[in-house]
Formats: sequence, structure tokens, C-alpha cells
Amino acid sequence: METHLQQQLESLKSALLSMAALVEEQIARSITAHVERDIALCELVIGGDQPIDAMELEIDDQCIRLLALQHPIARDLRFVASSMKITIDLERMGDIAVNIAKKTKQLAGMPQLKPLIDLPRMADLSQSMVKDSLNAFVRGDEQLAMDVCARDEEVNQLQDQIYQELLTCMTEDSGSVPQAMQLIFISRHIERLADHATNIAEGVVYFSEGRVIKHHAADDPNQPPTRPESGGPA
Repeated sequence: METHLQQQLESLKSALLSMAALVEEQIARSITAHVERDIALCELVIGGDQPIDAMELEIDDQCIRLLALQHPIARDLRFVASSMKITIDLERMGDIAVNIAKKTKQLAGMPQLKPLIDLPRMADLSQSMVKDSLNAFVRGDEQLAMDVCARDEEVNQLQDQIYQELLTCMTEDSGSVPQAMQLIFISRHIERLADHATNIAEGVVYFSEGRVIKHHAADDPNQPPTRPESGGPA
């Protein structure tokens, strides 16, 4: 029979997954809206931000009550602490989706530049990182989380390539500056999605194994060893 603590942890996990599903949908819609220059879809994304903000507050309150009343320890405590951080990343990813939609609306009234090959690749990679970081959280899959972290550098490289391509475009044609600047902002937003996915993946490693890999702490020989611990919702 599940203890009351286990029931509360499962409830927290369910709330996080519901929030994650909304955020994933917002991201997918914002990318589709950008590719298709779909203003109606942009408006849908912008209007969908409030429920995500509300869920962040509800989950934070749930975490605080769980800490105060249930006193979780070891892996359970790490899960609650990680959950509070994950909600911040999810909420910010929701904000990024809105920012992409707003920039897309501004682009819609401008002449279209030549297609950028790297921008769709970057968007696909960032979306896959978001999806895999959340799957890693659901499964408590440390290996998948580490794989997400490893892909972050590829996104950074693509963002640099896009910047250089757009810079060249602006240099050769001053009339392209307004469109190119909006695309630079959008590429930065997409890069930030990958950063937040990496943050979530790092949180998965922390609550699963008690290892801190942020800022390459996993390579630190002074990092304390960990041992398997029972319990937890994942």
C-alpha cells in the first residue's frame, strides 16, 4: 500500500507532466506558426500562456506543502527540489514560445528572406531536446538526460551559423535588416529552449543519482560518490 508521501509525490509528478504537455504544445505551435507564417496560430500561442503561469504557481504551492508536512528525505527530497526548478524552466519555455509567436507576427508583414537551412534544423533539435528531457524525467532515465545535455553544444553551433548567415545577408542587402534581426531574435529564443531542456535533464540526473552535473560538476574529482536509494515517484 502506498504511503501518504508516495501519493503526494505521484500527484506532484502528474501535475508536472500536465504542465509539460501544455508547454510542449505551445512550443510546437510557435514553431509551426513561424514556418507557416500563421498569424491565427500565433494568437493561439499568445493566449495560451496564462494557464502555464497558473500551473507553475499551483505546483510551487504543492511542493512547499509537501516539504512542510511530509518531510521527504534522500531521493524523495531531491525530487521535490528538482520539481521546483523544473517548473521554472517549463514556465520560461512557455514564455519563449510566446516570444517566438510575437516575433513571427512582426515578420508576417515583411518580405520573406531566402530560406534558412539551419533554422529548421535548430528548431527540430531543440524540440527533440525538450521532448527527451521530459521523457527522461518521466522514466528517471539518467542516460537519456545525459544525452540531452550532450546535444546542447550542437544547438549553440547552429545558432552561431545562423547569426553569421544573417549578418552576411544584412551586409549584402541593407533592406533585409528588419527581417534578419527578427530571425536572429527567433534563433536566440530557440537556443534558449535547448538551454532549458538541458536544465531539466540536469535536474533528472540530480534527483535520480544525487549527482550535480551543472557547470561540468560531474567531472569534479571532489564530487561525492553516490549510492542507489529506494523510494521516489519515478
